[in-house]
Amino acid sequence: MPSLSFDLTGRSILVTGGTSGIGLAIAQALLDAGAKVVVGSRSKEKVDQAAEALAADRPEGVVVAQQLDVAEPDSYAAAQARAVHEFGRLDVLVNCAGVNLKKPTLDITAEEHQRVFDINYFGPFYACQAFARHVIERGGIESGGGSIINVCSVTSFFGLSEVTTYAASKSALLGLTRQLAVEWPRLYGIRTNAIAPGFVPADQNREILKSGDRGRRILENTPMQRFGTPEEIAAAAVYLAAAAGRFVNGECINIDGGFMINGVSEAEPKDEV
Repeated sequence: MPSLSFDLTGRSILVTGGTSGIGLAIAQALLDAGAKVVVGSRSKEKVDQAAEALAADRPEGVVVAQQLDVAEPDSYAAAQARAVHEFGRLDVLVNCAGVNLKKPTLDITAEEHQRVFDINYFGPFYACQAFARHVIERGGIESGGGSIINVCSVTSFFGLSEVTTYAASKSALLGLTRQLAVEWPRLYGIRTNAIAPGFVPADQNREILKSGDRGRRILENTPMQRFGTPEEIAAAAVYLAAAAGRFVNGECINIDGGFMINGVSEAEPKDEV
């Protein structure tokens, strides 16, 4: 049997939330592996800037910028149509767009709760539906199927204080990943997997990590004693998109420096006042 490759040459991929942090790093890593990428985000200015940076020193036409609001199904449909128009087909969908909300649970409004779910769960749900329909139209299993990668969270597995809506939406996204992984491979040849980043400083969580002593306590309970980087998360996306990961289905790769398996361990003593 030939060796399984991490080479993504000839593969076309749509990355939502691809203008900063983990999303941008994923787009970069996929391009480095040879893929063609449509990078999408709500801000046209940010998506144009990201695409320009990603395209530097690369062949023309391998990066496409697309304004995209995942909370609007029509917006996602337009982004997918653009990917198919530019590249002829779409092979991989990466649902990375997300939003956080740190607030006491009793203070969360219905509008805030709905907005977080629209972006973190319903957006990916409708994107997965649209992606599957495209795969079916181009021949399903016979045309090579496809791969979906959902970016979940460590809060898909356990609770943290005052991020109830975020954790609930990311838990739902993990549930969606597992359900599609059972239903779609045999029908359409689509694998569905997830990545659960640990604590990686980014625009949506930087203030949360700085607030109070939460950041200190996270580091105390992370065996590797540091936060992660977007690039370390992105490497898993390459694996899941490539032939090397073709038998991986329904999994969630936790990339957290050992935080979730740490249990009770020695921690650095807090400085006495």
